[in-house]
Amino acid sequence: MSEVVILSNALGTNRAMWQAQLPALEPRFRVLRYEHRGRTSVRELAQDVVELMDSSGVERVSFCGLSLGGAVGMQLAVSAPERVDRLVLACTTVRFPSGYRERAALVREQGTAPVVDLTLERWFTPRFHSRAPYRQMLLDAPREDYARCCEAIATWDFHDRLPEIGAPTLVVAGAEDPVTTPEQAKEIAARIPHARLVVLPEAAHLANYAAGIEVGKTGVATVSPREVLAVHEERHDAIGRLRRGGVI
Repeated sequence: MSEVVILSNALGTNRAMWQAQLPALEPRFRVLRYEHRGRTSVRELAQDVVELMDSSGVERVSFCGLSLGGAVGMQLAVSAPERVDRLVLACTTVRFPSGYRERAALVREQGTAPVVDLTLERWFTPRFHSRAPYRQMLLDAPREDYARCCEAIATWDFHDRLPEIGAPTLVVAGAEDPVTTPEQAKEIAARIPHARLVVLPEAAHLANYAAGIEVGKTGVATVSPREVLAVHEERHDAIGRLRRGGVI
């Protein structure tokens, strides 16, 4: 049976945000994508992933999450460590900035249109011009699901729980990300045992769209499937110690 990879998307996007990565991943992995439902907490969003795994007949996965998806990945790795083989935390944070409760109220009343322009400026560098599909993706986001996810991350703080993550972890940051900065990524990597940090040049918040880093290609700025979804064997020793100790 193929190894399973779950790709978890950012707030305001849907599973289509991973489309460019599929040609490199699908020949080697069974890839599961999904949409975030409106939930009251990140813990509940992580439980949705467990239910997805159960309904798909999957015991363990490699999990790759970006932004909100990364928060879900952190929570999943602590709440259900026995289900996570490897973890990629891309362009994410342990504590989202203030203002998400206000954004939730705005989107409930007016939809996502008022936040589209600012969001696109944060998602992409000025050099990325093919924004129309992503503008539409954000405009099409279900307003209640979007608003409830805003409320879920408004109260989420995972800083003190990072050392509990035992899965081999790769932390990815966009060098030009104004939302979840490389400095925040460095802090995450420093607090997760044996985690490694990669900073991608010429990438903003949705770093998987950045030129030169398409998964599966080669080059200095590339993060390949093996780079993103696997880590060195010594990191599996940490998992082995947890299992032998009966922790997971």
